[in-house]
Amino acid sequence: MSTAPPASHDPSAFFHQHGIREVECVFADISGYPRGKLMPAARFAQGQELRIAQAIPMQAVTGDYSYDPIFPDADPDVRLVPDHSTLKLAPWAKSPRAVVIHDCVELSGEPCVFAARSLLKSVLARYAAQGLTPVVAPEIEFYLTAPSLEPHLPLQPPLARGGRAETGQSAFSLNMRNELAPFWDAFQAALETLGVQADTWIHEVGPSQFEINLLHGNALAAADQAFLFKYAAKEIAIAHGLNAVFMAKPMAGVQGSSMHLHQSVVDAHGRNIFSQDDGSESAPFRHFLGGQQTYLPEMLLLLAPFVNSFRRFVPGAQAPVNLQWGYDNRTTGLRIPAGSPSARRVENRLPGADANPYLALAASLAAGLAGMDEGLQPSAPVSPSDNAAHLPHALPRNFSDAHTRMAASSHSRRLLGDAFVTGFCAVKAVEFESYQQEISAWERRFLLPQV
Repeated sequence: MSTAPPASHDPSAFFHQHGIREVECVFADISGYPRGKLMPAARFAQGQELRIAQAIPMQAVTGDYSYDPIFPDADPDVRLVPDHSTLKLAPWAKSPRAVVIHDCVELSGEPCVFAARSLLKSVLARYAAQGLTPVVAPEIEFYLTAPSLEPHLPLQPPLARGGRAETGQSAFSLNMRNELAPFWDAFQAALETLGVQADTWIHEVGPSQFEINLLHGNALAAADQAFLFKYAAKEIAIAHGLNAVFMAKPMAGVQGSSMHLHQSVVDAHGRNIFSQDDGSESAPFRHFLGGQQTYLPEMLLLLAPFVNSFRRFVPGAQAPVNLQWGYDNRTTGLRIPAGSPSARRVENRLPGADANPYLALAASLAAGLAGMDEGLQPSAPVSPSDNAAHLPHALPRNFSDAHTRMAASSHSRRLLGDAFVTGFCAVKAVEFESYQQEISAWERRFLLPQV
C-alpha cells in the first residue's frame, strides 16, 4: 500500500485511499521542535490558506518570546505554505492522519527570515546560483531511556527483556538492539511510512545509545528527514513506555550524542567538485575546508544551541574540541573519511544531536561556500596517528562565549542574514536567562553543607 501521494498538489485521492480526515501542518521552530496546526483534510485539499504568528518560528524552548525590536510589536501573521513533496501518513496517529512540512512565508510573499527551513533554502539558493548542489548525509545519535517523571532526577536506561537495564559498553551490539525489539519494529515501520531512508543502524557506546546514518542526498530533503526522524522517534518511544532523548549530554559519565554531517558538492553534471579528473583533491575541496575552519567557530551556537550542548565538548569524550582536520581521524572536528575520489567528503563532527538540522546544515554549508568563494586555505592536516584532542581547545568553551561570539560576528550576519542572527541570539538570551534562575543539584550537594 502506498504511503505517499503522487507528484501532485491535489492529494484528494491519497486522502480518500487512506481514509485521512486530518492533516498535521508542521514546521520546525529554531529548536527543531515541530509546531503548526491541525487542519481537516478536505480543507487542505482545497488549498485553504493557513496562517500563524510570525513569532512562533522563534519560540524559545521555555515557551517564552523575545521582545527584541527585531520582532514587530504587532506580532504579524505569516502564511504556512505546504511542500507537497513531504506529504506522508503520520505513523504516530491512532486514527488515519497525514503530515506535511510547511514553509513560513510573509504575507508579502517573501520567505520568513526567522524560519529555520527558510534559512537553509536561502543558503542552497546561493549554491544553485553557481550551478552547484550540496550532497549531505546526517548521522544522528540518541538515547532511549526510561520515562522521566521528575526533572530533578537523572535519566535512567530502560529495563530490557531480561528485566535489567543496560550498563553500557555494548557498542555495535545487535543483542542490545533486540532487547527493545517492539520499539524498533514500530519505529522502523514508522520511518518507512515517512520515507526516511536509513543506511545503517548501530548501538553506540553509551547505555541504550543508538545511531542512524541517513542516506546521502539533497540537503533540504535530508533536513526534512532528520526533522521527521526525531519527531517519530519521540512519538513511537512514548507509545512504548520509553523516552527518545536527543540532548547532547543527557546523562553524566556517558558519551554525548552528536549529529555528524557528511558534506560534498556536485556540479551540474553530478560530478563531485572535491576531486579532480585524476582523483586527486581539488582546490574547492581545500577552500571548503578553509571556510569551515574560519567561520564555524563564530556560528557554533547553531551547532551547539543550548547550555547542555557544551558538556559534550570534553577532551577524550569522542567529541571535537577544535576544528583541526585529518584523514580518517575521528579526533578531529573535520574528518575526511576514507573512500573513492567520487565519494570524497568532509564530515563536520561539531553538531550535537540537539541541533536543529536545518540550522546546522545552513551554517555548515554557508561556511563551506564562503571558503570556496573567498579561496580560503585550511591548516595542515593532523596525522592519522595523532590525537587532535591533545591540541589547544579552539572553540567557544560554553554557551555564553558562543552566544557573545555569534552576536558580535559580522561574518555570521553576512552569511546568515542580519535579521536572523539578531533574532536567534535574542531568543537564546531569553533561554539562558531562564537557565540562570535554576538552582542545580551540584550547588545543593556542595554548597549547602560547606558554605
